[in-house]
Amino acid sequence: MKHIYQQGSDPHAPTLLLLHGTGGTERDLLPLAEMIDPTASVLSVRGNILENGMPRFFRRLAEGVFDEEDLIFRTHELHDFVQKSAEQYGFDAKRVVAVGYSNGANIAASMMFHIPGALKGAILHHPMVPRRGIALPDLAGTPVFIGAGRNDPICSPEESEELTKLLEGAGAKVFVHWEDHGHQLTRTEVAAAAKWYKEQIAGQD
Repeated sequence: MKHIYQQGSDPHAPTLLLLHGTGGTERDLLPLAEMIDPTASVLSVRGNILENGMPRFFRRLAEGVFDEEDLIFRTHELHDFVQKSAEQYGFDAKRVVAVGYSNGANIAASMMFHIPGALKGAILHHPMVPRRGIALPDLAGTPVFIGAGRNDPICSPEESEELTKLLEGAGAKVFVHWEDHGHQLTRTEVAAAAKWYKEQIAGQD
């Protein structure tokens, strides 16, 4: 998978797995990593799927309708890539925190839904529920930040609340930050994620 790896200055910090939104690239979220933890190593990945020329992490059948078979396949593909990257670059695969926006947040959530222990934690900006009607792995104590927009036309407040309940039902420790905006990623939302990260992840090591 096309990616960028940047070695961090703090060997004790988690590795940040950056996952862009539809049409993005592996460079999109690098500024977020700098705001969240400038000392952490970064693995930023480009989605393997093209939709009308726009990179994505998995196929969809229509707006908001996921191709579940492809979602499952791509989720495991991404997880396998992270494992191989950990061997290649020498970071701890058990200490990976995902930072995803929109489509990237969806596949990060899917990793938590499908693969036990895939992530140490996650910052999900405007995620949707990746799948319904399945049993989630034990996520006891896993810290998750959800950034949501009260006027988001793609990811409704109800969707954010449903995802929160599903993750909490599996034991995750979820914090939801609300913005009075739509689907865009705002600086105040990233600042809230950075504050949360310092308290819930960096402060716990």
